[in-house]
Amino acid sequence: MAAVLTENPIDALDSATAVTDAAPGADLLLRRIDEADVMSELGIWLAGLESFIATGYQLFGDPAGAKSGQDTTREFRLTRSVLMRCSMLNSRLVSLHIFSSTDKGLAGKTPAGPVLRISAKEHDDFDASLRDVIVLNDSLIGAEKLGFGEWRSWSNMLKQRFDALSAVHKLIRYAEESGERYLPDRLNEVVRGGGTINLEHAELCLLLPRFARILKWLSVVGRMLESDEPLKPALIIFARVNEQVFELINYINNRLARFQDVEAELFSSLDAAAYTASIELRKVYSQELTGVSALRPATSIHARMETAHSVLNESFQQIVADFARRIAPELDVFALFPNFQQKIEQSRLLRQNLWTILQLAVVAEKRPEKRQVESLNEAIREFMADSVRFLFYKDTETFERFVEEIRIAKQKKDMISILHRFGAYLETLFAQINMRTVLEKFPFDPEND
Repeated sequence: MAAVLTENPIDALDSATAVTDAAPGADLLLRRIDEADVMSELGIWLAGLESFIATGYQLFGDPAGAKSGQDTTREFRLTRSVLMRCSMLNSRLVSLHIFSSTDKGLAGKTPAGPVLRISAKEHDDFDASLRDVIVLNDSLIGAEKLGFGEWRSWSNMLKQRFDALSAVHKLIRYAEESGERYLPDRLNEVVRGGGTINLEHAELCLLLPRFARILKWLSVVGRMLESDEPLKPALIIFARVNEQVFELINYINNRLARFQDVEAELFSSLDAAAYTASIELRKVYSQELTGVSALRPATSIHARMETAHSVLNESFQQIVADFARRIAPELDVFALFPNFQQKIEQSRLLRQNLWTILQLAVVAEKRPEKRQVESLNEAIREFMADSVRFLFYKDTETFERFVEEIRIAKQKKDMISILHRFGAYLETLFAQINMRTVLEKFPFDPEND
């Protein structure tokens, strides 16, 4: 299919371009915007692959794998799944370009020029290399043994092959540039609108695009979670996010080192942002994602991925919202991130319901009589019918196991033991919910919450 591109280069429009009128060529514009989206996602996966072959083994597998001779077949399978996804996106990109090229008489109707251009030869080289490495990857997966040595050789070969392709560099650069615009429209206007701004605002306008890029990468994982796609390939994206967050923290620390007034509010805000980012990074990559590449149950993988995505996405959205208030106090944070209000309401309801169940469990443990147990069961039934969906998947599973134990318990001594463990679990769960980023400014009040 790439052969049809021998005359015209592939181009993509800025994804922010919008069709405002039903003008001639509007359908073509929409297809070209779609082309830009596909190109951006392709660049995201290629960037993730670049990071994964450099650090993925240590990030998500057994750090002692190189010494123990651990099988690396799963890493080879991960790269294969992402290479196949890149091939699919590349085919989609070619199809879109071919389709748009067949529309005659619409040249020059676009409101903006192309922001990226890949020549036919560059694309042909990329397409051919993609086919070659997929075939080689398939062959390697069929080998009897794949250890650390084989993985290192494969990683080096893949890196050298892609480093030599200008199309790969352009696609990654395009994804990063489009990621830097991945801010709410109103905030993007402020950041890129120019005009007279003070030094504090200028500092934040340099910083916010870096956060936006991370949120753009995480949005791909979010879509995978929403559509129930296989989630292990998302580790490739998390590998790049890990690099991006490290770079962000280093960037902030370098800016802080040159700050003249350490008592300034901006200094405190930047310092808090760097600290929060480092804490969340450690939480996600040292706890949630460690060893995920070796997991087999889909439920366990989903639980880990969901938590990792939520922790990073919500934390960075909150930081961006705080910075937005400093740049433009009139901005409505809930309008910037509509999911904030929903998350706050859901988390507050969840917290209140868990508190109610905890109090009923404590009473039932002390007096395991029929009336107390029935009150607890009624509260649990209401919770399972509604609020349970606001829990993370891994917490839902544990909660359901306790509910089943309480339901089948017949002896009073068994019920007391179960309720004691259930109460301890609820206290821990309640504390975790209370630590959610969106509840930072909503301390718990059992009387009025």
